[in-house]
Amino acid sequence: MNKDNTDKADRKKKIFVLDTSVILYDHNAFENFHEHDVAIPIQVLEELDNMKSGNDTRNFEARSFIRLMDDISRNQLINQWMPLNGKSKGSFKVIMDVKNSSADAEEVFGSEKIDHRILNAALGVQFENPDKKVILVSKDICLRLKAKALNIYAEDYETGKVKNIDELYSGKTVLNRVTEKLMGKLNKSDSLPVEDFDIQPQSNQFFVLNSKNGTASAFYNKQSGQVEKVTEQPVLNIYPKNLEQAFAIHALLHPDIKLVTIQGNAGTGKTLLALASALEQRKHYRQIFVTRPIVPLSNKDIGFLPGDVKSKIDPYMAPIWDNLKFIKDQFADDEKMQNKIDELVSNDKISITPLAFIRGRTLAKIFFIVDEAQNLTPHEVKTIISRAGENSKFVFTGDIYQIDTPYLDAESNGLSYLIDKAKGHPLYAHITLQKGERSELANLATELL
Repeated sequence: MNKDNTDKADRKKKIFVLDTSVILYDHNAFENFHEHDVAIPIQVLEELDNMKSGNDTRNFEARSFIRLMDDISRNQLINQWMPLNGKSKGSFKVIMDVKNSSADAEEVFGSEKIDHRILNAALGVQFENPDKKVILVSKDICLRLKAKALNIYAEDYETGKVKNIDELYSGKTVLNRVTEKLMGKLNKSDSLPVEDFDIQPQSNQFFVLNSKNGTASAFYNKQSGQVEKVTEQPVLNIYPKNLEQAFAIHALLHPDIKLVTIQGNAGTGKTLLALASALEQRKHYRQIFVTRPIVPLSNKDIGFLPGDVKSKIDPYMAPIWDNLKFIKDQFADDEKMQNKIDELVSNDKISITPLAFIRGRTLAKIFFIVDEAQNLTPHEVKTIISRAGENSKFVFTGDIYQIDTPYLDAESNGLSYLIDKAKGHPLYAHITLQKGERSELANLATELL
């Protein structure tokens, strides 16, 4: 097919067949295909029915989609094409795995997996609509490869993906050739109008200022319109070991910044700095929540693990407890402070618990830390932030290149999405931590292995 014919084929109306993984990523996904038609295999509803119970995020996504289907299908049959609400929208239907095409996925790949019945459903749509381009949309790479082997077009779900991930906002800019006169004025007054620097920064952006005779660190305060000098300050006897850590502490302690993201490799101090900064400001907040999404082992829910709730979740929360112990160790000679930290935990002033257990809580006057945020979808991140009450601060930490869930990657996870979308907002600050500070041995693993 030549380029002109390819362009015409791409412009004509298409049918997108959505896999279960897409619905669990974004239960509103079927509304994001513009004028094209969207089909859901009946097996997807079957899988969602099996996932509707529980407190995990995928359970909430499954229930939300089922409710949407119930609303759409009132007084209508969903096994027939019906128009979606809104201008320039296509139609929607639930499809069966009709085996009347030239290929049979179950015959090729086996009949033990629902995925192969979903492939047959897509093949059936393709057979019934030879004049339309049928595309299977899935977050599952293997399913996309199997679809292509059966001559079905297949692609990833692109909504929520960050383009040019290598250029993701770092929160920091290096300014070289800063004059000695300007450096002297900044050191003397601690802040200068942004116009003096001849730059157009993002809101709450950090800067490394280099002159012939030295280096300074600075922060653009959107509220005041000033470039302020950043001084390295400790939190609970934990001192920053590099400029980026100093920037992170500055953002975490800044009263005008209500949303902070910290991205970096393992050992860069993301969780430790967030937790220490929360404890440093404990008097300003009603409660400190430290949480992380649970990624079940072997795709099994924590209910499969033995023991009570605490026994089930402790293995997942262990890194947070390790950081809290490290903070306590900074006060080895201060028994009163150690007892105070223990008291905060026992009185639930600090609550360390999985994200699923936070749902339904009131999040007003809360310092809320979400660790391992790269394992969240963009929709989950939006849901969490939308629960923020008055005088709360939300912090998301994680490593976008270390993802433990099968259907997310560096481009499609919630942390990358948040960094890309929130940059420039006056309530938001971000910093990427690049240097590992855990140990020389840990740095060796990161750099060489």
